[in-house]
Amino acid sequence: MSFRIDPRLALTAEVRRIAGGEIDKIVAHLNVARDNPEKSLHSARKRIKALRALLRLVHPGDEAFCRAENNRYRDISLSIAGPRQATALIETIDRLIADFPEDADGAGLAGIRAMLARHRTETAYGQAGLGAVLDNAVAECQAGMVALEMLILPDHPENAADVLADGALATLRFARKALQQSRERGEPNDFHDLRKAVKTHAAHLALLRKLWPAPVKPRRERAEELGESLGELHDVFVMRALIEAREAPFDGPEPKQLVRLLRRAEKALRKLCLADAAKLFEEKPRRAARKLAKKARQDLNDNMAESEAD
Repeated sequence: MSFRIDPRLALTAEVRRIAGGEIDKIVAHLNVARDNPEKSLHSARKRIKALRALLRLVHPGDEAFCRAENNRYRDISLSIAGPRQATALIETIDRLIADFPEDADGAGLAGIRAMLARHRTETAYGQAGLGAVLDNAVAECQAGMVALEMLILPDHPENAADVLADGALATLRFARKALQQSRERGEPNDFHDLRKAVKTHAAHLALLRKLWPAPVKPRRERAEELGESLGELHDVFVMRALIEAREAPFDGPEPKQLVRLLRRAEKALRKLCLADAAKLFEEKPRRAARKLAKKARQDLNDNMAESEAD
């Protein structure tokens, strides 16, 4: 099933179709995770993010439903998040080794990576624990599938266009605010909010690629690249926080050379992310939403007229 809203079809049916397809994918990944948790749990969380982005897009059309279901999938994602942080720490070390090869040996990065790999193995869910978590997650997904039948959105082209434009506008505004906070305060939570907004916006571009004013593909590619950079920055923040708090697996002596490399990586990523985000969100949100609403109304009305003619 395509992750794209077809303007020729009723909005309610399209959102149910796309959401149902995403839930099926999530459940499939969760079931595979019983034997291959590391990769499959990450894949499940990626599909959950896509589903939550869809719910945010149509939130103006059924606020109570979208709020409740967004919370449902947020909780599912949190329940399976544990192993991902351990893997993200290892990936951060791998990037440091690639970015600073001349400093890798002196900082003992190979040894730190081995320590993190052991930590991941030691802290992974036990077989019984993982099974219970997955059983609950699958049950919640099944309940979410049933709940989809309760979703009712405006299907008239004018109203449907307004829902989509308002949903996209909310994310654009959130992104601009997060960008401003990241510039002015630069706290990890500010960049985390910016990352969430960018990831959601990228998903909205995929969902609306037949309705968003052209050119869509290059904008989506820029959003996805920025999302990856912000993800790398987030992982650096997490590792630094663990070291500063002396939390496992960094509850021993402070790895000072590692901290220096993390600071260098953080400085470069901050600069890159702020510059790329400024370019991506340079247009005022209201103006972008008006252009989207205008094109969506035109396309949806044209498709309705063609259907009536047939």
